[in-house]
Amino acid sequence: MENPKLEVTQKDVNVSGKKKVSRSVLLGAAFLMATSSIGPGFLTQTTVFTQQLAASFAFVILISLLLDIFSQMNIWRIIAVSGLRGQEIANKVFPGLGVVLAILIVIGGLAFNIGNVGGAGLGLNAMLGWDPVTGAVISALLAIFIFVVKEAGKAMDKFAQAAGLVMILLMLYVAFTTAPPVGEAIVNTVMPEKISMFAIVTLVGGTVGGYITFAGGHRLLDAGIKGVEALPAVTKSSVTGILVTGIMRVALFLAVLGVVTKGLAIDPANPPASVFQLAAGNVGYRMFGVIMWAAAVTSVVGAAYTSVSFIRTFHPAIEKYQNWVIIAFIVISTATFAVVGKPVTILLIVGALNALILPIGLGTLLVAAYKKSIVGEYKHPLWLTITGGFVVVVMGYLSVVTLIEQLPLVFK
Repeated sequence: MENPKLEVTQKDVNVSGKKKVSRSVLLGAAFLMATSSIGPGFLTQTTVFTQQLAASFAFVILISLLLDIFSQMNIWRIIAVSGLRGQEIANKVFPGLGVVLAILIVIGGLAFNIGNVGGAGLGLNAMLGWDPVTGAVISALLAIFIFVVKEAGKAMDKFAQAAGLVMILLMLYVAFTTAPPVGEAIVNTVMPEKISMFAIVTLVGGTVGGYITFAGGHRLLDAGIKGVEALPAVTKSSVTGILVTGIMRVALFLAVLGVVTKGLAIDPANPPASVFQLAAGNVGYRMFGVIMWAAAVTSVVGAAYTSVSFIRTFHPAIEKYQNWVIIAFIVISTATFAVVGKPVTILLIVGALNALILPIGLGTLLVAAYKKSIVGEYKHPLWLTITGGFVVVVMGYLSVVTLIEQLPLVFK
């Protein structure tokens, strides 16, 4: 199976002969990034932190969204202007760095995809009562089908958009059902009673960490959207992706807040499922299954696609048969889950290393933004360099702290 042709077609060209950016592709890239970040971990993190911080979690969401936007706007712009993927840019900045970055992303994407496949199985278990392993295999087959069809890129875009909209609508319904104290949440957005740096770092890492950092930018590049003239559309797409993630985060936060303020006990064994069940009974639990499944299976697609995009330039055969490599990636993840389960030790090691990808990737691209050999005459906005540099320093420091804390646990 060779690569699907993702070039802009004649219908996407206006009368002056210039390329007209496809709205569908821009939305597809935004939702690919957003749904890749909204996985099983996203649901659990938001629920647990809302339990701990109550209305003050609104401030954490605001700060994490701003950091996410600074990260994504920088990365997507530099990828678009250079016309190169993340690993190619890194290799031009420092020979061999792109290979290191690709290895980190592929290992991380493969390990976390095991968890994503497992989450899809649990989603179908909650939704339909199916065995989790059976549900995981069926979900993986659906993800594989997306890359079997002729127009794989378009199929992926449509699937990400549909799944994202379903998740948002169901989440907003549950948030409305729990009747949370919205006024208190708004006040705490700017004047929080307590602040958790750990929660902020966790949300930023979960939203734009690892392979997620490059998902949307690489998708736009594959669709032929690049160059300085495409920057307004690229910027809009990157911000849209973060806002979609933000809407999901806020809706889930409000749903949990409504449950917490009523004094209802959330089951620590499965916090997000417990919230939905407390909010809407058995129907709520089934709705959780739909959201968990949609979140997990879109993350399976995003992780496989983006991870492989980091190695496709290393050999012509990978470039030519990219979709087969993506399918193999999903098969390996699914087989590992079905036979071994979730390898906790591997996930701990990868989780620690994954924290380094954002500061390394973003830092490298910021350096690239000032190299004419990579971006030509393009002038990167100073405010983006400053805000991006701030994210690199903060996340770099906290990533090292995470490694120091996690590695002793792995080798106990």
